[in-house]
Amino acid sequence: MCGISGERRFGSRAPEIGTQLAMVGELQHRGPDGSGVYRDADVALGHARLTIIDAAGGTQPMSDESGDVWITFNGEIFNYLELADELRGLGHRFRTRSDTEVIVRAWLEWGMECFARFNGQWALAVWDRRTRHLVLSRDRAGILPLFHTRVGDRLLFASEPAALFTDPEVPRAFDPAGLQQTFTLWSTVAPRTAFRGVRQVAPGECVVFGQDGIEQVRRFARPDFPSAADELRSDIATSAEVVRETLIEATRLRFLRSDVPVAAYLSGGIDSAVTAGIISRYTDADLDTFSLRFADAEYDEGAYQQLVSERLGTRHHAITVSGSDIAAAFPAVVARAQTPLLRTAAAPMFLLSRHVSESGYRVVVTGEGADETLAGYDLFREAAVRRFWARDPQATVRSRAVDVLYPWMQRSPARAPAFARSFFSRNLDPDDPFLSHRPRWDSTAVLTGMLTEAYRAPGAGDPVAAVADLLPAEADSWHPLSRAQWLEMTTLLPGYLLSSQGDRMLMAHSVEGRFPFLDPRFEAAAAALPARHKLFGLDEKHVLKAAFADLVPPEVLRRPKQPYRAPDAAAFFGAATPEWLEQVVDPEAVTQAGVFRPEIVARLVAKCRSTGGSGLGNVDNMRLVAVLSTQLLHRDLIAGPPPGGREPAEPLVVVDRLDVMEAG
Repeated sequence: MCGISGERRFGSRAPEIGTQLAMVGELQHRGPDGSGVYRDADVALGHARLTIIDAAGGTQPMSDESGDVWITFNGEIFNYLELADELRGLGHRFRTRSDTEVIVRAWLEWGMECFARFNGQWALAVWDRRTRHLVLSRDRAGILPLFHTRVGDRLLFASEPAALFTDPEVPRAFDPAGLQQTFTLWSTVAPRTAFRGVRQVAPGECVVFGQDGIEQVRRFARPDFPSAADELRSDIATSAEVVRETLIEATRLRFLRSDVPVAAYLSGGIDSAVTAGIISRYTDADLDTFSLRFADAEYDEGAYQQLVSERLGTRHHAITVSGSDIAAAFPAVVARAQTPLLRTAAAPMFLLSRHVSESGYRVVVTGEGADETLAGYDLFREAAVRRFWARDPQATVRSRAVDVLYPWMQRSPARAPAFARSFFSRNLDPDDPFLSHRPRWDSTAVLTGMLTEAYRAPGAGDPVAAVADLLPAEADSWHPLSRAQWLEMTTLLPGYLLSSQGDRMLMAHSVEGRFPFLDPRFEAAAAALPARHKLFGLDEKHVLKAAFADLVPPEVLRRPKQPYRAPDAAAFFGAATPEWLEQVVDPEAVTQAGVFRPEIVARLVAKCRSTGGSGLGNVDNMRLVAVLSTQLLHRDLIAGPPPGGREPAEPLVVVDRLDVMEAG
C-alpha cells in the first residue's frame, strides 16, 4: 500500500507542484520507497510508494500510453492477473506487471463499472483528461482511507488529513458533529470526519468531480443480506463447505499475490488461527507469525498463540507490551490515527507493526473482519439475549444467558444480576432496527456530556439519525442478526477497526495489512448463510468452527471468546504519569482547546490519580482516552503550525505537462 494526494483546480490558476511535494512528504511513512508527482493545467497528483508488486514497472502516478488517463493508487487489486488476461482478450497491451496498469486499462475499457470488478482494497484517484473528470474511489469494505476538502476553487485529497493540513489555506478545526458521532458511535459516519470541512469517501463509493466542480456520489457496492424469508435452507455441513472453500481461496490470493514475503498475525483466537492455518496447509511457504502479548495477564493470550504456532509449525515472533509502553507510544499513535480514540488498543498494534517492519516484513495477513461477517462479537450475542427479554421480560430463565456472555471480564454482569437485568431491559422495542447497538451507543454517548456548549450545539445533529439515513429500505425484511451485522460493517469496522487500529497503525511503519475475511466473494457467501449458522444459540461464528475443526487446535475452538483489549487508564497512572499527559490535561490547555469542560476533566483526572487508573468502569476508561487523544490532536494538529517539513522519499519522479502545454 502507499500514500496518495492530489489537487483539482476549477479556476484559472494551475496547481503548484510544491503543494504535492509537501503532501507526499507528509505521507512518507506510507511510502518510503519513492515518490512521484504529475501536473497539468487542471490537476496535480502525488504518490508515496511502498513497493509490493512490480518494483521496476509500478511507478506512479501512471498513465496510459496517450497520457489521457492518469492514476494515483493506494492498495492492491488481488484479481489483477485475471483482469489483465480479460483485458488482453479485448485488445489491450500492457507495459508493466503492476496492478496499477490494470486499473488504468480497466478504466479505459469499462469506465465507472470497473470498480465493481475489482477484488481488492484501494483508495485511488483517476484523472480523465478526455472528460476533465476527477474520480475518487474507495474499496467496498473501507479498508483504505481517502479524505478530501474544498478551499475556494481548489479541491485537495489525500490518504490522511495531516497531508491536507500541510497546505496553509486549509482550515484546521474540529467538527462538532464529527465529535458527537465519535463519542456516540465510536467513529464518524462517512462522509463526515472529526475535522471541519474535511470529508471522506465512503466505502464502496466513488466521488466524481466534473469540470464545473460539481460533486456527484456513485455507489458501486454495499453490505447486503437476503430477506429472512429468503435465507438459504442449507444444513450446517453445506454452509461449512461454502465457508471453507471461499475462505481458502481468499487467503491464498492474499498470501500469494506479492513480490515480497508475507507474514501473518496470530492473536490467539480462531480467526487468525484459521488464516495462518490455511497458509500453512495450502501453500508451500515457510510462514512467519507475529503476536502481541501483554505484561498484564488479564489481557494476555500468549499461551494460545504459542499453541497455534507450534501446531502449524510457524516461525513465531512476539512482543510483550506493558502499560508504560502504551503510555510512551500514545502521542505517536494519535498522531497517526488522526482521529479521537476511545481505547488504547491501537497503541499495542502500533508497536506490533513496528516489530513486523523491523523484522523485515512489509505485508501481513490478519483475521480482521471475521467478527463482522460471521457474527463473532459479544454485541451479537447480547442482542440475541435482548430479543429474548423483549419477548418475555419476566422470564427468569432468560437472564441465565447473561452468565455465559462475559467469562473474560473480571467484573461480569453475571456477578451483578441487578446490573444485568437493567442493562438488558433498556430500549427493548422489538421493532427498533438499532436494538442490537443501543447499549453500546447509550453508554458511549455519556462522553458527550463532557463537551462544551460549542460542541454540543443542536446544529451538530443526531449521530444515530446519521446512521438511520444510510439504512437500506429493505433492511426491514432482514433477519435481526443481519441488521446488526450491517451496522457493524457500516460504522465500527471502517471507521474504527480498519482505520485507527488497522491501516493507520500498520502504515505508521510501512506495513500492509491483508484481510481474507473481507474478500467480496467470501463476504457475499457469508451474508447468504442462515443466521443460525453464524450465531447458533449463543455460540458465535458457529459455522467457522465447523468449517475448520481439522485445522484449528481444539483448545482454541472451544475457548470462550476473548475480545482484544488493552489497559486504558491504568496505562497512564501507574508508576509514573508521563509528562505529555500533564501538559494536555492542564486546565489552561483544556480551556484553550475548547472541546471539553475543564472542571469535568479535572475531576476525571483526579479520580484516575487516586485509583492509579485501576478499577475504573468502562465509561470512565473511555472518557479518559477520549480526552487524552482529542487534546493531543488539538495540540499537535490544530493549535500548532501546519504539518510539513518532511521531504518526499527518493527516487522522486516529476511529470510536468504544464511546461509542455505552455510550450505548445
